[in-house]
Amino acid sequence: MKLQESGEMYLETILILSRQKSSVRAVDVGEYMGFSKPSVSRGVHILMDAGYLRTDENGFLQLTEQGLARAEKIYARHNILSTFFRQLGVGEQTAVDDACKVEHYISDETFEAIKRFVEQKA
Repeated sequence: MKLQESGEMYLETILILSRQKSSVRAVDVGEYMGFSKPSVSRGVHILMDAGYLRTDENGFLQLTEQGLARAEKIYARHNILSTFFRQLGVGEQTAVDDACKVEHYISDETFEAIKRFVEQKA
């Protein structure tokens, strides 16, 4: 399924939060992203319907195997692109902000070329 940018951002946020704390609630996602409760609720339901996300018996959000794989791919893109932009001399915050924008639209071919470049520079 082709996810829109917002869906990918939700998955990435849930992954980041799940690495910081033992349980993630929809309200945590909203606070982290600065989104309203109704927006988060809609986004969560879309991801659940697509099979990327589920809730446990306490209502905590959990990435499915498919969701985790997708979130890790997005997060890896973000990290590689941030590193690439910093290597070009872009400031830290701008590199992070721009990586967040580009990670959703860049082709796999271009991303893989950037990844090889960054790994050669390391």
